[in-house]
Amino acid sequence: MNIFRHYKYVFQMQFLRNAGFLIFMILIQILVSIGIVIGFTYLIPVPDTNAILFLATGAPTIILIFTGLVILPQQVGTAKSDGYMEFLRTWPVNRAVILGADTTIWLIITVPGIVISAFVAHFLFSPGYDLSWTVVPALLMIALTSIGVGYGFSYLLSPTASLALSQVIVFGALMFSPVNFPMDRLPEWLQILHEILPIYSMAEIMRASLAASTFEATGGNYINLLIWCVLGYGGAIFILNKK
Repeated sequence: MNIFRHYKYVFQMQFLRNAGFLIFMILIQILVSIGIVIGFTYLIPVPDTNAILFLATGAPTIILIFTGLVILPQQVGTAKSDGYMEFLRTWPVNRAVILGADTTIWLIITVPGIVISAFVAHFLFSPGYDLSWTVVPALLMIALTSIGVGYGFSYLLSPTASLALSQVIVFGALMFSPVNFPMDRLPEWLQILHEILPIYSMAEIMRASLAASTFEATGGNYINLLIWCVLGYGGAIFILNKK
């Protein structure tokens, strides 16, 4: 019972501390997701159904990457600089409870952008969604992996280093990751790298869940995300527990 009571108090504390920022981020994510679905079509001379479907299924993945690997590390970096991280370590609660409450908040703020981008894509372009029963578990797995990895490197690195890495990630995810386009368009060395990194697996699982009749995810994609998720959260808890 204590763990649930602790979770409730930590959730309230973290939510009230960041309420204004979180509302702002929800609005930003909605704009970003709509921008991907609509704006990226202007880069394609004659957008066909396949290209639109890549953008429509890629937008939710970008939102989750943007949240977990870009915004979250920046917030953790700010908390370190302000001394709030040291304050967290004084709380008489399990460190996993702190991460769990924070994760819930980050999950909540991703929902509006994902839902609105899906509706906009459906009503404007009819890309051919074919929802699988795995859509909710897939969204949770991708989100948890993204958030977990974000926690891992932001707790490990200095605020300046984590900020720099998050900027590299957002640039790479938008331009050089096979989220909004097929993997075979990339150079071979970059394809090999993406087989190891989690972003490609995130995109594959998302596509297979939103358009099951067109795309298929492999077991390796799920294993890849599971490994990165465990490494991220495990590293963050280890660092939080350090004296």
